Amino acid sequence: MTKLFVIEDDKMCAMTIRHKLKDIEGLEIHHFENGFEALRNLTLEPSIVIIDFELPDMNGLELMENFRIADSNVKVILYSGQSDPAIVVQAYKSGANHYVVKGPDSWGELVNSVGTLLKTVNRNGETRSLAEEVVNREKYGDIVGNSPETLRVLRLIQKVETREILVMVTGESGTGKELVARAIHDHSLRRKGPFVAVNMAAIPEDLFEVELFGHEKGAFTGASGKRIGKFEQALKGTIFLDEIGEIDLQGQSKLLRVLEERTIQRIGSNKTISLDVRIVAATNRNLWSEVKAGRFREDLYFRLQGFIINLPPLRERGDDKLLLAQNFANTFAMKNKISAIAIAEDALSKIKDYDWPGNVRELKATIERACIMSGNASIKAGDLLLATTAY
Repeated sequence: MTKLFVIEDDKMCAMTIRHKLKDIEGLEIHHFENGFEALRNLTLEPSIVIIDFELPDMNGLELMENFRIADSNVKVILYSGQSDPAIVVQAYKSGANHYVVKGPDSWGELVNSVGTLLKTVNRNGETRSLAEEVVNREKYGDIVGNSPETLRVLRLIQKVETREILVMVTGESGTGKELVARAIHDHSLRRKGPFVAVNMAAIPEDLFEVELFGHEKGAFTGASGKRIGKFEQALKGTIFLDEIGEIDLQGQSKLLRVLEERTIQRIGSNKTISLDVRIVAATNRNLWSEVKAGRFREDLYFRLQGFIINLPPLRERGDDKLLLAQNFANTFAMKNKISAIAIAEDALSKIKDYDWPGNVRELKATIERACIMSGNASIKAGDLLLATTAY
């Protein structure tokens, strides 16, 4: 089946598109109401996308660029209420395959455009599939797993790692967002520079500027010496802003200014420091929902719209659970200088059947605990004290 994304905030319009396309065989249609949600699902690997030109969180050209970075072969139809010839020309120059102006008589044109692109995708499908399988797996040894979901994430990392673009890593807590950020840095043009990870949720409100921007000696009571902030520490390298959705509105305002101006000033200094850094951010929240709820600044949200990599939860990664479990057991044995610890079949079945709401972080803690419970012998099902039932 060929996957087709419909990114349209008007639900009635989206329903009509689905209805008009229902008779085209071989299509698997996914609908998203905004660009953020569509980009969070890039790992579904759509072959054709229909993009509303004026979405609530980004315009169609920006969204199309993200899809093209992920897959240069993706076919794009811009579906717009704009009939201005200049906009149409801009759309085609930016890489749109078709531009359809919305209207009561446009449905036939939209259906024909999808049909034409579907024929092209089917004709080139074998070559495209082979190209997608090429992942240099050895580069990403710290990211364990060979499931299709993991390989799709690695393909996205591989595509974006050498591009100077802000990357937003999304996914549930414990899915390995920092590992992805480190992989992007380690294979980027900045790999010889520092990688600075910042847990934004752990910074107290009154220390926000001190932690990120630093201060001069005597800048305030207790400032007995100069302090270099996290952004300055990351110069020529990468700064990873983890849990960016946890920052309060005042901190968001300060961060927005930095992202817009690409400069900082230490507290107590008039000197402006230019930021030659790559920014990778991460969140386990749906930021667009946070914007609508008034908890996240809309202008900062737009500024963070770079390239989105969404990590699937562990429950969707198939046998990766088993590979990770054995990897954690091996690592525990090496750290504690004991013999390798195997995992028995009954334990493997229990690991595979459990949903792991805490994701990779929960699995690691469970396996380390099981290594101790097993007495350095083979881990049995009874040694696995799962977080949801252990206490």
